[in-house]
Amino acid sequence: MDVCKIHENASKCSTSTMECFMVLSTQAQKISIATLCGLFGTLCVFENSLVLYLIFSSPGTRRKPSYLFISSLALADILASIIFVCSFVNFHVFNETNFSKEIYLLQLGGVNTSFSASLSSLLLTALDRYISISRPSEYKVLMTWRRAWIALGVLWVTCATVASLPLLGWNCCTLNSTCSELFPFVDDNYLSSWICFVMVLLGCIVYAYAHVLWKAHQHAAYMERHQKQNARMRMDVMLAKTLVMVLTVLVLCWSPVLVLMIYSVFG
Repeated sequence: MDVCKIHENASKCSTSTMECFMVLSTQAQKISIATLCGLFGTLCVFENSLVLYLIFSSPGTRRKPSYLFISSLALADILASIIFVCSFVNFHVFNETNFSKEIYLLQLGGVNTSFSASLSSLLLTALDRYISISRPSEYKVLMTWRRAWIALGVLWVTCATVASLPLLGWNCCTLNSTCSELFPFVDDNYLSSWICFVMVLLGCIVYAYAHVLWKAHQHAAYMERHQKQNARMRMDVMLAKTLVMVLTVLVLCWSPVLVLMIYSVFG
């Protein structure tokens, strides 16, 4: 791979150098990674499809804003799994390089859109839970079905727009700027900006869920002291704790990739 180290910046925009970005060198590695991607990708698609089915098969849940946001999270995870697994296995396992720069950036944009939408859906869910727990009497007025759909529309359009910027021209080939060492054709400045965007989302989510858990703890303690049995409040508290577990798993799964991106940009 010494030839990969001597390419000038402009030559990195050629699809003939795509093999420089392949990380699997042996057949055993390719088989192992393909098996893991297939198993976990299929499992993720199945589980999230089941979530969507359970939500939309019940008229009572599919019209609640909370479950609309959870549906958006499940849909984003399904898309991320399909696009990421297919593109990753196709490139790193089967060494497929017979595609254009635009096709690669389109695939990357799909993964970025799905991941950003997943995080944003978690943020909307956190805000929804916070309103539900902190202002239960005003919840139905503040969080209507129409407002939930508008919020989801803004969320997906914003995530798709941010992820499409490399395809629209913010790439190192068009700008003749520094290319990323991790992703072909991607501008280093765009990668650092996208990382900042994701870190801001994560920070807002952690902050929001911290408040949700604190409010949930206060309400649980209040109900215990006064021996009140409020079924709706218990469900809100349980849902808040479950979503915190989802956030924890999401961060644990994606943190190695984010750390690698940060190291690539700033290291």
